[in-house]
Amino acid sequence: MRRLVALAFAAAVVSASGVAHGNGRFPSTTSISFPRGPTQDLYLGVTFGLLISKGDGGFRWLCEANIGYEGTWDPKYRIDAAGTIYASTYDGLRISRDGGCTFTTAPDLGALWIEGLDVAANGDVWVATAEGAAANNVYRSTDGGRTFTATDNSSLQIWWKSVLTAQTDPQRVYIAGYQVSMVGDDAGTPAPPVHLRRSDDGGATWIALPTDTITVGDSPELHVEAVSPTDPDVVFVRSARAQGADGDRVYRSADGGLTYTEVLSTTAAIRAVVARANGDVIVATLASGAFLSTDGGLTFNPLTAPPRAACLGDRGDALFSCGANWQPDLFALGRSADGAAWTKVFRFVEIAGPLQCAVGTIQHDVCEVSEWPRWQADFGIKPPIDAGVEPPTPTPGGCCSGGGALAGPALALGAVTAAVLLRRRRRKSCCE
Repeated sequence: MRRLVALAFAAAVVSASGVAHGNGRFPSTTSISFPRGPTQDLYLGVTFGLLISKGDGGFRWLCEANIGYEGTWDPKYRIDAAGTIYASTYDGLRISRDGGCTFTTAPDLGALWIEGLDVAANGDVWVATAEGAAANNVYRSTDGGRTFTATDNSSLQIWWKSVLTAQTDPQRVYIAGYQVSMVGDDAGTPAPPVHLRRSDDGGATWIALPTDTITVGDSPELHVEAVSPTDPDVVFVRSARAQGADGDRVYRSADGGLTYTEVLSTTAAIRAVVARANGDVIVATLASGAFLSTDGGLTFNPLTAPPRAACLGDRGDALFSCGANWQPDLFALGRSADGAAWTKVFRFVEIAGPLQCAVGTIQHDVCEVSEWPRWQADFGIKPPIDAGVEPPTPTPGGCCSGGGALAGPALALGAVTAAVLLRRRRRKSCCE
């Protein structure tokens, strides 16, 4: 019954705003990624694909069909120093070597469900799988994703949820997974509900890390969220839904995962844990604010006016956060030096257009020709002045174009919708 009510409300909001396409979700930002190496480029995951800024401030759009997924999936993106884009999907690892015009599936991984993804400081690509119909494992590529080698973590009972490397030591790798089948060993010892492992030699050998001091929820799930950029032994682990129905717990280890101390609990799902080179650690949530530690993650205090942070990332020179495209943040992406004060980087009405690629590519034929005109109209984006055409008429009440007659009702109804939708996949509006 709750699901039917949620779907009914969602349909009403979509009808009122006119901006939700395809997967039915409102346009919002979901992730921020930075390439390895000295560049100002930004890769912004959104509920309708991917936006890329090549350092000039203009964001170009890639649609879901080009990347290789559909629905309410939010890929993890990683970009190496050469500009290769890696995207995790439920149907394999998708790779683009031409700036996003075309994507191919990593052949060694096939159609496996890719849950964890990281690119190490030395360029190694790491992938963790959570496939329901096959053995899962953690894979490593040393040739830019052209070939992958399995590590000694194969399991029919474990879904590997995250993989993360240390910036200062690319041989240091942390992985986390949860036990989907409680089959124990031959002695009848029950299997642990969650798993943490560490490698100090690039995946050649692995150490099973203790998890008995970590509180887990009814559906146990751990994620390796951050490793200190100055000390590979300092690692932060999130226990999902371990604090009430929606809240998470954060654990800190200073000895490479051998012991843990709980350092923070939240009432809403944590969207990011960012450890900075100056020792600050910031934890961001979408619904219950953000928290700052100035002592290396030992203690946290709430930030006074954080954005609605569906994502958070540190480029080194600045912090970047997702925000509500409308009220209260008035930015889809914001920037801050310290996490306290935020300035707008970008709003959806400022999208420069689709990434322009050759005829015959999905990016051109589907994204640019078929799908972009609707998004352009809904966001109220004006074409270039020299295009020789009149600007499109925004969809009445298009919430990203400046607020029409339906913006207020869509906001109110969106707030009700958010309360009843599935807790892990909220539908979001650019008018939030």
